[in-house]
Amino acid sequence: MTSEFVQSSPRKYVLFDVDGTLIDALENQRRVWGMWAGRYRLDADEVYRVALRTRPMETFVQVAPEQDPAECLAVLHELEDEDVRSGVYAAFDGASELLDALPVGSWALVTSNYEHRVRGRFARTGLPVPRVIVDAAAVEEGKPSPVPYLLAAEQLGARPEDCLVVEDAPSGVEAGLRAGMTVWGVNAEVAVVGVHRHFGSLREAVPDILGFARLEGSDAVG
Repeated sequence: MTSEFVQSSPRKYVLFDVDGTLIDALENQRRVWGMWAGRYRLDADEVYRVALRTRPMETFVQVAPEQDPAECLAVLHELEDEDVRSGVYAAFDGASELLDALPVGSWALVTSNYEHRVRGRFARTGLPVPRVIVDAAAVEEGKPSPVPYLLAAEQLGARPEDCLVVEDAPSGVEAGLRAGMTVWGVNAEVAVVGVHRHFGSLREAVPDILGFARLEGSDAVG
């Protein structure tokens, strides 16, 4: 992460989801769940369909109720870690430009994944890493609970009403709304219910996100 001159107190803050918002990991997720399903001789398409709308422990209960959930999770983590090392990743168009332009200390990542994987993916795609990353290990309640986004705001020293959440998934949108934040949706053809604004792609949203961050007249980037 580059270190440059910063605003002493950014007035607005931006909180980003990671997978599906900044990093295009859809095929990686499908591949990982496909390999996981193969370990247990399950139908890969059905497993992935369930995994898209539930958290891992809930997925295991639905698709492999006879298996030990802790073992299932360990296998999934093993496959995900290997994918971070060897998989092919790409940042969405506009992600690098956007993150490089935001003032240091004015943005954070809020993810249902784990920090070491996020850092690995960002290193692979050349994206800068912020000071604040709220991951699955940081909270007991994940999205759609507002807790992850509220914790990110707290760590940034921000009020919820001064935060913009950028999300692609219904659970993340719900989390941001319940946290009392402005929520914009990206990278979807149809707007997620509840978003305050919808953009078909992250690239389309870049000027407006930077506008929200009120960069006019600021010399700070990071």
